[in-house]
Amino acid sequence: MNSIFTFIFLGISMAATIGPVKTVLLNTGLKNGFFHAWFFSLGAIATDIIYMFIVYFGIGQFINSIWLKTILWSFGCFVLLYTGIESLLSLHKIEMESKTGKRTRLRQSIMTGFFMSFLNPLTILFWLGIYGSILAKTAGISTGYEIILVSIAILMGIIFVDFIYAFLSSVARKLLSTQLLKTVSFISALLMIGFGIYFGKQAYQVLFQ
Repeated sequence: MNSIFTFIFLGISMAATIGPVKTVLLNTGLKNGFFHAWFFSLGAIATDIIYMFIVYFGIGQFINSIWLKTILWSFGCFVLLYTGIESLLSLHKIEMESKTGKRTRLRQSIMTGFFMSFLNPLTILFWLGIYGSILAKTAGISTGYEIILVSIAILMGIIFVDFIYAFLSSVARKLLSTQLLKTVSFISALLMIGFGIYFGKQAYQVLFQ
């Protein structure tokens, strides 16, 4: 049990870092409320599970392809720049949406979370590095059942953090004034654009290194 709690805390520490996906999760909660942020996180968690399987079955070496790396960084750049710019252009709608109760579909939120996380190179490198290291460390001394427990423990930590983020962003949405909501959304949009530029720079360096 001590080992399980260790991996739960590992999942918490892994998920607590504010990156591009978490930035969009918080922004989604501020704009549309808890359930949209939570469904966004479920889409991202589905991606985490997929990459767990990829690393577990030993096909992570395909990520070393220069062309695949370039494509992933480029897609990540495009998605984050598009999302950040779209958020900046829709700042004036925040007040109108809060008054009319206009909502996007939950299905759209979960698909956005899935594809944003799936196309995020940091997610791939993250699972290759962290989860790959765990598998390498436990290889030969852990059974398949134990590895499944470890994987579930890590996911539990990630789910816990995502739930907290979704909850806090939805509470903040209700407590903050419209102007402050716009300010927070503006800052998060700039962060997304910054991450997008960084991804674009990485794509360029991979292709022309």
